[in-house]
Amino acid sequence: MTLVLGCVADDYTGASDLANTLSKAGLRTVQTIGVPRDDLELPAVDAVVVALKSRSIPAADAVERSLAAARWLRGRGAGHVLFKICSTFDSTDAGNIGPVTDALRAEIGAGPALVTPAFPETGRTVYLGHLFVGAVPLHESPLKDHPLNPMRDSNLVRVLARQSKAPVALLPLATVEAGPQAVRDALGQRAAEGAGAVIADAVLDRHLETLGVVALDQPVSTGASGLGLGIARALVAGGRITASGAGQSPAPIGGPAAILAGSCSQATLGQIAAAERSMPVLRLDPEALAGDPAEVGRALAWAERHRAEGPVLIASSAPPEQVAAVQQKLGRDAAGHAIEQAMARIALGLVEAGVRRLVVAGGETSGAVVDALALPAFRIGAEIAPGVPVLLTVGREPSMVLALKSGNFGGPDFFADALKAMP
Repeated sequence: MTLVLGCVADDYTGASDLANTLSKAGLRTVQTIGVPRDDLELPAVDAVVVALKSRSIPAADAVERSLAAARWLRGRGAGHVLFKICSTFDSTDAGNIGPVTDALRAEIGAGPALVTPAFPETGRTVYLGHLFVGAVPLHESPLKDHPLNPMRDSNLVRVLARQSKAPVALLPLATVEAGPQAVRDALGQRAAEGAGAVIADAVLDRHLETLGVVALDQPVSTGASGLGLGIARALVAGGRITASGAGQSPAPIGGPAAILAGSCSQATLGQIAAAERSMPVLRLDPEALAGDPAEVGRALAWAERHRAEGPVLIASSAPPEQVAAVQQKLGRDAAGHAIEQAMARIALGLVEAGVRRLVVAGGETSGAVVDALALPAFRIGAEIAPGVPVLLTVGREPSMVLALKSGNFGGPDFFADALKAMP
């Protein structure tokens, strides 16, 4: 297998978002969970997205895992490695976007890395280095309240500089608008000034396409799925890849279906409320779930009682103020880890009981669930909602079909839409 594009994603739902974007752009794409085993047989592909759970772990661990993934990808021919981050730039002052970008540049010998979380299709734009969600700066939007990586500063040059070894510069919109050569000239100037990373403005798809062309000049870039879209389009337009059809729906899997929701985003909370009109929903108390191992058994017993009614939804999601209270009592990291692992044990019990179609909401919850199920890789199927594809397992029998949803993605009826797309 010889790859053209390799991607290292810092969480599982973000990896699915990127894999879906690449597939829609015509690249044959597989998402792996962690660095693949040597004996894992993958189909012929143009791009591989290695999904890590590294967004909220200590920076040194994130660097180690990301370098291992990049080495695997480059060892199979990937000429460019995209470090895929969240479009809301979720990152604390300790990392992990800056440390991983620095490490990849040092490992591969790259110049300044182009960095942008812009993805206009999903309402994320960058102007004068500031990240906007729709019409408001990130720090004024509801997305500022991530439970692990709250974002209180929309100035990405400032945010990234606090966690990077080298200076961080800005590539303003006027330069991006002027086209690839203007961007190349500006990057050369920033390199001469000692910059290690350059935050690039982008407010339209054509800006992503310009950045994608220039990103391929270097072996490393950092961005959300929007930058992946620009790179994919550049590869196709440049003739390096012949576009294939977008992902198709998998053959019917059948069997029981279940939904697990761990995200506390406003979007997911609304989706849970909508689901209550059409299916049994169990709302778990986050504090009880984190502190009482018996809660897992009670949840599984509830699911068994409602199996005949069709799909069931089990949620640990809660409003931000309730989550904050649990974090204050148990500690932020300890509370999050305990809840994620409890949800993963529930997923394992559901699958052992025969569930073959599984929807998971929340990046951290998705990571814990996929790890618990030991799923090695996925083929990318049809898109359920922007950024969320159907995923068909590779290297696992019996086969399963999943959807891994970032908390903020999808419309009010996402869960019903996902089940319709997962026959």
